[in-house]
Amino acid sequence: MNRLASYDLSALQSQLQSVLPGARLDIANLPVRRPLSLYLLNADYPQGELDAQAVQFVMDNPLYWVFCWASGLVLADWLFEQPEWVRGKRVVDFGCGSGVAAIAAGLAGAGEVIACDIDPQALAATAANSALNQVNLALAADFHDIEGPIDLLIVADVLYDRSNFPWLETFITRADRVLLADSRVKDFDFPGYRQIAARDAHTLPDLDESPEFRDVRIYEGLSGA
Repeated sequence: MNRLASYDLSALQSQLQSVLPGARLDIANLPVRRPLSLYLLNADYPQGELDAQAVQFVMDNPLYWVFCWASGLVLADWLFEQPEWVRGKRVVDFGCGSGVAAIAAGLAGAGEVIACDIDPQALAATAANSALNQVNLALAADFHDIEGPIDLLIVADVLYDRSNFPWLETFITRADRVLLADSRVKDFDFPGYRQIAARDAHTLPDLDESPEFRDVRIYEGLSGA
């Protein structure tokens, strides 16, 4: 069963500071077509001053939810530009991270939105961000626990690890339609998916990523296509 979004912002702040001492969550207004804000890592955090031990600790304790990754940003803006993708529909955001795409789906008129992530901190961050934007979401820690039909499955920034590729077939089997955004895989060629757009964007706070990771591709996935 899905649970309604709930969160403890002070606990999220403490989790962030346990990994990055001196860091904080700030409200960031995203550069998208409609107002959307997220609690993100403070943009002036001195990333360049991390020593090797600190960097390794961050890698071992990833805080994906303190960033709005480029693909999630693009996917959110796409839903604002073309709300017919979600209007009145049951939408699931797989690997929701900060919840940016799920929140955009809710703001764009989705009938129901379920944000799914295996990381409990990501779910808590999504809950905090949905409250910030006054959007009602449900949360799911296990994709396989989501019952009933899924009109649209939205997915951003999950293909950084190629071990996640088998999920692509699961997506188009489970949902009527899939909308996937990715900036990592440039040789993407998977049955049932076709590229429908490409946009330029960068992660917030800006990680000064190489241009190839700012090139975000959007794919539509359909069962039997």
